Amino acid sequence: MLRQDPARPRASRLRRLGAALVATVAVAATAAGCGTAPTAMSVPTPPAPGAPADPAALNAADVDAWLDGLLPAALQRTGIPGATVAVVRDGEILTTRGYGHADTGTGTGQPVPVDPDRHLFRVGSVSKLVTAVAVLQLVQSGDLDLDADVDEYLDFTLPRRYDEAVTLRHLLTHTAGFEERIAGLIGLDGSSPDLRAALATDPPEQIYRPGTVPAYSNYGNALAGYIVEHVSGTPFEEYVDRNVLARAGMASSTFAQPLPPALADRMASGHDAAGVAGPFEIVGIPPAGALSAPATDMARFMLALIGEPVGEGPLLDAATRELMQRPGLDATSLGTLADGPRMALGLFDESRNGRHILGHGGDTMFFHSHLQIYPRERAGIFLSLNGGGRGELDSLELRQAVMNGFADRYFPGTSERPAGVDAQTSAAHAAAAVGTYTDSRGFGSNFLTTIGLVGRTTVSVADDHRLLFEPGPLSATPALYEEVAPWVWREVGGQRTLAMRVADDRVTAISHDSAFTLLPVEPARATAVVVPVLGAAVLVLALTVLSWPFGALVRRVLGRPRRDPAGRTARVLSRVAVAGALLALIGWAVNIAAVMGLQEVSAASLRTVQVLQVIGLLGVLPAGVRLVDDVRRRVGWHRVAASALILLALAGTGWFAVEFMLLAPSISY
Repeated sequence: MLRQDPARPRASRLRRLGAALVATVAVAATAAGCGTAPTAMSVPTPPAPGAPADPAALNAADVDAWLDGLLPAALQRTGIPGATVAVVRDGEILTTRGYGHADTGTGTGQPVPVDPDRHLFRVGSVSKLVTAVAVLQLVQSGDLDLDADVDEYLDFTLPRRYDEAVTLRHLLTHTAGFEERIAGLIGLDGSSPDLRAALATDPPEQIYRPGTVPAYSNYGNALAGYIVEHVSGTPFEEYVDRNVLARAGMASSTFAQPLPPALADRMASGHDAAGVAGPFEIVGIPPAGALSAPATDMARFMLALIGEPVGEGPLLDAATRELMQRPGLDATSLGTLADGPRMALGLFDESRNGRHILGHGGDTMFFHSHLQIYPRERAGIFLSLNGGGRGELDSLELRQAVMNGFADRYFPGTSERPAGVDAQTSAAHAAAAVGTYTDSRGFGSNFLTTIGLVGRTTVSVADDHRLLFEPGPLSATPALYEEVAPWVWREVGGQRTLAMRVADDRVTAISHDSAFTLLPVEPARATAVVVPVLGAAVLVLALTVLSWPFGALVRRVLGRPRRDPAGRTARVLSRVAVAGALLALIGWAVNIAAVMGLQEVSAASLRTVQVLQVIGLLGVLPAGVRLVDDVRRRVGWHRVAASALILLALAGTGWFAVEFMLLAPSISY
């Protein structure tokens, strides 16, 4: 899926989340909760620059040798078909390199080596940088105001939960407060998307107050792109082609979907984990991730971003370019979260080694990319892969190896590690952070709220004053952090930094990687509550259903009479409810797994599951009548116990359905 995710491919994570939810229900059915679930504004200046890099170190011969020693072996090890790379420095394209194959030739003929000048790669959410430039061009011309309510620029109504304005500044910093959206994000049907329809038809709910919670949003960026389209009076694809791509000399790049005939035969094939080539992907909201470009064009774009003369002229004037590259929000809205890495206008703060580094990553289903610029050192690097590899983290780890390796090789650090906070204060702050957290990039108004059950992060105290994150933010492995400034924590042995916001002596938000936030899990949704309740309920419902044919068989074999007709209506209705509740849970698991696999799920299917869920919830009434009747008629402790368990199981699944929005009127996803 389109995203900036510095630690793992979002599409792979979504598929794992769906699989995990299915596994949770399956395990609960057999283990009764025996396990736990397995994710004009005053703005401070960026970090001070480190010592200048040695000009002789970063040269074409050295970087070529470094890349040649790294990428071919990595592609072979991971099974990623191909890679394209570009490096710029001091106003020049230092090198462009191609590795592996643009097309493996499987089933079609001979493999085709990657040509960085010819072959187009899908860059995913790196496209958002083009969208940000387009917005800022109209800010520069006076046609847009970064801090005006976007309602002034829209021809449809944006859903609001809060009275505060949603601004372009919020959209470009991922702080407008929107929940996640998946439906229609990426398709393979070859049809051209309708941007306005995709944004105006059933938009996502606003679940956070604007400007307060960084929560990465494809919808928000695409909305900014539509504002460019609506205000300029030109379709978005045409506007950026004329005013961004052409001006930067990116003659072989386009947002058009499908590709125009002149470029179609130059498109590299994206490949799945098995190495099978997939079709051209159609991004449903183009501003968020539809760009197709060769490495050479991306080199020109990097040069334009750092203000080098390229193409037809500068994309932005010096003042607007500086505005784009500094933090977009401050403590006025973010509070102490502003002390950690923050979004610039479209760019992530990816600083390393004391160097001011700005970047953006991106993934489609088949392509995985990253771009970084060093504004002060006048350098940049771009990498794109046309496959994810055999392992779920292969493409991520390779991108990290290239980006971090480039920084460490050519721009090593010179700054001292912060002195830190005294142990007593740090220990108190650590205690305030202990708990379980969920990702702000999620769902809050529909059935996909259940996704928050998996991918959670547990924070605990280690060594009295350090914090252990399990797993680390946007990671698959634990990470240890120590406090380096009040409520600012840095990874021990690493460079990742996060900041905390506190209220009533408890941490209420942990921001990391500029556009992501960890939020405390509500007590009612704690794993220790949900898993036992849901697990026990599923087990009771499953055993109840299995008991029906078994009981009938036993009565027939032993010649026992049918049950007393008294109370029959309540028993029948409670049986219907049991079947409905169990089928609903199975239906949710199947549908959610399909959604997480980026498959379309019909409204009819979701509404049917909701009806089954309602039947299960309403069954609490006849189940209660049945229990009272069994007690009144003294039918025996085992029947009374069974009736009580059925009532509790139906109540438990009903509570789960209400708490996790399974019965919400909206089934949008």
